Amino acid sequence: MSRAGKIARRTFLIGSAAIAGGVAFGVYMAKKPIPNPLLDDLKDGEAAITPFVKIDANGITLITPRADKGQGAYSIQAYLIAEELDIDPATATISPGMPGQAYYNATVLGEGVPIPAYKEGFVADTLRDFMSVPAKLLSIQMTGGSSTVPDGFDRMRLAGATARETLKEAAARRVGVARGDLRTENGAVILPDGTAIAYTDLAAQAAEIDPVTDVTLRPASAWRYLGKPDLPRLDMLRKCTGTEVYGIDMEFQDMLHATVRANPAVGTAGARVDASAAEGMRGVEKILPVSNGVGVIANNTWRAFQAAEALEIEWSAPDYPGTSDGIFAALEQALGDPDRYDHRQRDEGDVDAALEAGEVIIDARYRIPYLAHAPMEPMNAVVRVLEGQVEIWTGTQIPLFIRDRAATIAGVAPEAVNVYVLPMGGSFGHRLEMTHVEQAVELALAVPGRHLKLTWSREEDMSHDYPRPASVAAGRGQVADGKVVAFDLSVSQSAMAPEWFGRLSGMSLPGPDATITTGSWDQPFDIPDYRVTGYRAPSMVPVSSWRSVGASGNGFYHDCFLDELIHAAGADPLAERIRLCLHEPARKVLEAVGEMSGWDGPSIAEGRGRGVGFCMSFGVPCAQIIEVTQTEAGIRIDQVYVAVDVGEVLDPTNLEAQVFGGVIFGLGHAMNCALTYEDHAPLETNYHAYEGMRLYQAPQIEVRALSNGSRIRGVGEPAVPPAAPALANAIFAATGQRIRELPLNKHINFV
Repeated sequence: MSRAGKIARRTFLIGSAAIAGGVAFGVYMAKKPIPNPLLDDLKDGEAAITPFVKIDANGITLITPRADKGQGAYSIQAYLIAEELDIDPATATISPGMPGQAYYNATVLGEGVPIPAYKEGFVADTLRDFMSVPAKLLSIQMTGGSSTVPDGFDRMRLAGATARETLKEAAARRVGVARGDLRTENGAVILPDGTAIAYTDLAAQAAEIDPVTDVTLRPASAWRYLGKPDLPRLDMLRKCTGTEVYGIDMEFQDMLHATVRANPAVGTAGARVDASAAEGMRGVEKILPVSNGVGVIANNTWRAFQAAEALEIEWSAPDYPGTSDGIFAALEQALGDPDRYDHRQRDEGDVDAALEAGEVIIDARYRIPYLAHAPMEPMNAVVRVLEGQVEIWTGTQIPLFIRDRAATIAGVAPEAVNVYVLPMGGSFGHRLEMTHVEQAVELALAVPGRHLKLTWSREEDMSHDYPRPASVAAGRGQVADGKVVAFDLSVSQSAMAPEWFGRLSGMSLPGPDATITTGSWDQPFDIPDYRVTGYRAPSMVPVSSWRSVGASGNGFYHDCFLDELIHAAGADPLAERIRLCLHEPARKVLEAVGEMSGWDGPSIAEGRGRGVGFCMSFGVPCAQIIEVTQTEAGIRIDQVYVAVDVGEVLDPTNLEAQVFGGVIFGLGHAMNCALTYEDHAPLETNYHAYEGMRLYQAPQIEVRALSNGSRIRGVGEPAVPPAAPALANAIFAATGQRIRELPLNKHINFV
């Protein structure tokens, strides 16, 4: 063996030993018990069997700690528990519970390991699983990254099974039979003679028993709920009748109302505030400084809004460009700058040699804008400050971060802060932030003992949003003999993950920012010379996660550039993707979407074409084929075919709904949406200037879910990234116009 080979082998062995040691530590930490938070203040006769199941004589409560922002998280978590607990979840109380370490997200950090999701095996799986350790130690209770189902699949079923067996043990001790001779059915333990003892009748006795943890999960063939068609969403009645209580609906007697005006340039204070016109307005009680702005307290929200509008504020300007043109110039300048190099997680073959030797080389530049989250429900929170205690009611994806920050602001212990998590009217990543809660706590400190509801106006919500980052990309590639043989993509973006984590934790996040290239470097294609490089542009507009995070833009870059190379090679867009695909579940997804659409090439007829879009995000391969027609009024989107593989399908109806929503969300933003900056603030501050897809523009959508993946995955985001490239590629097939910038309506009209 050569010296290089020996070194490589030794490096592998040392690396394996390090991983094994880390795993041993991880196993130890993962097994170290976390106190059950439900045991705190437990009343007589109540049984808290695991942190997810609470039973008393009056009923059963299921704790569903992943936040519901319209995606059905509460419902699927309840079904996961109920499937093993043997109850109809519609008969239980569903509660998100109070924030706590027991509800840490063991899955979400696994997506950040520098191994693409399509690679499996001991090292890859071990590293991903090991990330549950820092998630546990850091108490990362977070909803995001399409992680609710992957994180809860085993964990919540185990909670249900533990509760079931513990209740059987309580019954066994009561009647003097072996637990193995008992069974359960519809919330009751069934004795050998057929007598049923309701779980609620066993609560007091179960509370005195150590939970039975030696349990076996039921096979899918025995499921009553999971995997069944038409699984009813538990919140559907409330949402259809308008009785769901969101954060913005919270009301308390004698409640005060507030709003804010804040500098869109976060961290830059107002230089001058003239509140004279607002102070004398009807209903206004206080005008106070808050972090990064000014707050108004009044006796109703409308009067608070009116007074805030009357404030005359001269904002201080930050040191980054104040216009979109200046921002894109800075992004372009960082692209390829060695001093701005951030990471290169994919570098296969010899790209430079291939490009120098090639005869057919494509050189393309792409760009995407900032995008607002713009959920229907603007940011809001109700806060009451008492002596040594703080109460918060809000919709959030990060309750523990909110608890700890509120404690710091109010000067109390974290345990003295109660965060009541409420359903959300949308998020798309917006509620991974907590600026609104910080402002609400600051204002509530000025009115101790009173409930204070802070509500952002729509204009404040969009201008003070932490948007999806703008970025630019450059692609260079080579084709030969009808094939794609070299692919070189560089992306320039301000760092998103370090900014976001710094705002939440107050700590810097070391290392590269993987979100700059997520969705491009980790695609399951086998191109001989293949390189993806990320460049970290200067921090400019403060940014955050947006639905599908880095893949939302990188899916557009990677797949559009791949489509250009395939066209230059004279190959079929679908067949060449299938040929290049090295991951069997992803390949089957591409094959399935071709079958669904009756694919026989990109051209359908004169002025009609179809495009392929593919992206693997959050471990989910998703392929789309979009058919469009060029009309006198503009491009009409006729049909979208989607194939997706999430491993085990737990709720077929909701999966289809999530894919529908992801496609519409992705297409609407690709067509029409951008935040355009002047004087450091976006011009688009309400829906009239930030249109998604209109109902009459919506295409027919057909979805097929496959189950070839080895791990169960989430589906809230993966349908978003392929939508934009599939549409752009379809427009090229129909018109010959290759568009490399979003939104597409800057270059073409839509019906």
